[in-house]
Amino acid sequence: MTTATPPAAALPWDRAGTPESAPAWRRFTHALRARVLTRVRAGTTADPAPSDSGDGTEARGAVTPEPLPGIEELYHHRRLSLVRLAVLLVDDLPTAEDVVQDAFTALFRRHGHRLGSLDDPEAYLRTSVVNAARSVLRRRRTVRAHTPEPEQHAPAPEEDVLLHEDHREVLAALPTLTSRQREVLVLRYWSHLSEAEIAATLGLSRGTVKSTASRALDALGRRLEGLR
Repeated sequence: MTTATPPAAALPWDRAGTPESAPAWRRFTHALRARVLTRVRAGTTADPAPSDSGDGTEARGAVTPEPLPGIEELYHHRRLSLVRLAVLLVDDLPTAEDVVQDAFTALFRRHGHRLGSLDDPEAYLRTSVVNAARSVLRRRRTVRAHTPEPEQHAPAPEEDVLLHEDHREVLAALPTLTSRQREVLVLRYWSHLSEAEIAATLGLSRGTVKSTASRALDALGRRLEGLR
């Protein structure tokens, strides 16, 4: 059985104030759906990400640097959240687990047990997961062009019970977006990254992040309105 990440043991690079009062899936789908429907009803083109000064570091505050924990502690505290991120990008749990395992393996091979050479190991892993998810999707497109589509991963039986219909609609609509649109929205509303952090993770400009998010929200709005 998958267990939740212990809430009390924050790592040095954690973002302060991340809301934990609601289940992660509900927070993600609620925030994304609310933003989409607000845009649809108001006809606004507002930027979906909060304004920031450029590097996204102000949210962390000025703190005295602490020795970073080793890769074992990082794995213990961050594996589950990275698997959840990967699931939203590749659509099935077994592949998501493989993607995250490969990211940790690559991190260990390059930096060993201690991570002192990395300012933000979690950002490094997040970028590795996104890049690996892109590779998975490219391989799938190639395979599907030559073979029948395989049977999809079946969701857990309790998923339909735990997720309200509105939340399921949001998750079902995500795969209809382009890969870049999906990545931007997932990093914004699931990982709670700033515009600058998303740009750094995906190797894009902040302007491209902003315009991609705007188009993605418009596309999701059309999809969700079409289900009414």
